[in-house]
Amino acid sequence: MADGSSPLSHSPAPAPTRHDWSVSEIQALLNLPFPELMFRAQTVHRATFDPTEIQISTLLSIKTGGCPEDCAYCPQSALHEDSVKAEKLMAVEKVLDEARKAKAAGAGRFCMGAAWRSPKERDLETVCAMIEGVKELGLETCVTLGMLDDTQALRLKDAGLDYYNHNLDTSPEYYGEIISTRTYQDRLDTLSSVRDAGINVCCGGIVGMGEGESDRAGLIASLANLPTHPESVPINLLVRVEGTPLAKADEVSPLDFVRMIAAARITMPKSRVRLAAGRENMTDETQTLCFLAGANSIFYGERLLTTPNPQAQRDRVLMQNLGMHTTGIGL
Repeated sequence: MADGSSPLSHSPAPAPTRHDWSVSEIQALLNLPFPELMFRAQTVHRATFDPTEIQISTLLSIKTGGCPEDCAYCPQSALHEDSVKAEKLMAVEKVLDEARKAKAAGAGRFCMGAAWRSPKERDLETVCAMIEGVKELGLETCVTLGMLDDTQALRLKDAGLDYYNHNLDTSPEYYGEIISTRTYQDRLDTLSSVRDAGINVCCGGIVGMGEGESDRAGLIASLANLPTHPESVPINLLVRVEGTPLAKADEVSPLDFVRMIAAARITMPKSRVRLAAGRENMTDETQTLCFLAGANSIFYGERLLTTPNPQAQRDRVLMQNLGMHTTGIGL
């Protein structure tokens, strides 16, 4: 450029942060002509983030299977046919070994998931030791343990937890079609406890569970209208697992999924929008459109709890081909 500056240095003014989005407004966004939607999303994205940067997280299942909840998408539910075999909580040192590998592979955040309705006291103590150990390795920490009360959230904060993941999954109206063992308000209450404890919130949802367009808009509205936007917003594409009620769910159009990423970016301009589950089944071109729509975080590694994730080498090649770079240690 004539002034010698980088073309990336000319960013638009930041978009105003709103918490009053209507479902109809978001439906209108989702229905925009695709070029216009992408332009708006990219404009908002560049106002806050480097559009060539991707944040890398790794997710480990520290306690798999045996969950008493009946989430229709999840093979870890003990209530589903062919559910994943229940396992005990992993030992602290084994988790730390996995965290070291994740850091060496380029992850900046290490996420730990346990298939519980809510953690028991003895298990919470062990998880706190995991958090402390992962923090000592120089990684950000995130856990997802089910429902929390205020006291449990404060315990995790005292251990040094950076992020807590607790997804809303879908719209309030469609939620009862997917889960009956906990309410939407239960989820909101856990998010409130996490936020009040001073922990960053990771909260998103799943696309492809048979929901309608209004439900997709309702999910985005529920997230964007939280008192504080989640710092991380994972948008998951349903991974259809045999033995779960959603094993035969209809596929989602790749462009419809990209539209959800764009809507999340426009309505939550300062959040990290994570391209989460389902990447294994996406083409490189679909992932690229998601990045253009404002996704700037991915899970890196070969598994997401119990479902596959793209091979590490494929991610490296894609990032190189796109000229993207990652936070923390490079791919």
